[in-house]
Amino acid sequence: MTTPAAADVDMTVQVSHLFSTPLVVGKIAGGEALARDLGTVTRARRDSHPGVAKTNVGGWHSTYDMMDWGGSAARTLARLSVGLAKSASAFADASPDDFDWTVEMWANISGPGASNAIHVHPGSLWAAVFYVDLGEAAAGEDVGGRLHFEDPRHPLPSMQHRGFRLTDASGARYNGALTVSSAIGDLVLSPSWLKHGVSTYTGSGERISIAMNLNAVSPARPRPGPLQ
Repeated sequence: MTTPAAADVDMTVQVSHLFSTPLVVGKIAGGEALARDLGTVTRARRDSHPGVAKTNVGGWHSTYDMMDWGGSAARTLARLSVGLAKSASAFADASPDDFDWTVEMWANISGPGASNAIHVHPGSLWAAVFYVDLGEAAAGEDVGGRLHFEDPRHPLPSMQHRGFRLTDASGARYNGALTVSSAIGDLVLSPSWLKHGVSTYTGSGERISIAMNLNAVSPARPRPGPLQ
């Protein structure tokens, strides 16, 4: 059986792009003031605690208990992050407000040459990051340290043909990666399974961010019904 060439076929083509992945960026009113407060408490913790080695390549990574030592600034960031997560969440048989939300929080300080390896956040619904200090000597200076995401599906077709690429909704070649430029005070929210990392910081100062795992858990007891 011979298949006719596409030029010989009278055909109408419609291309649908399925399963978009949300990337939510919150611009917080007063975010720079919150960033300053978080920067102060984060640097103090770094000076008194050795930190841990996790996804960080160089730099300092705090323990995951920032909610215990981050003070009112950490609690404020947690509240804002949960609000953003609720606005981007839907459940089949409940409202986001029907759950108790938990926040696991930690801080990252990247000095010259530091980065974060590609990783995911298993066991949570959302991953979030808040930008405290970009480490720029002057606004707009290119010092790297950018958040980047990778489509977890992309390597599968590439294993069969390394040069294969999809075309996106605009018809352009889709490369399966996205780099995000952020500002101080930005709160970035992504699904916890979305692969992400941070490129090498090339400045001479310090880049500071606060990362979080956000989860919705069933309340320990039934919520009261509406007042009669």
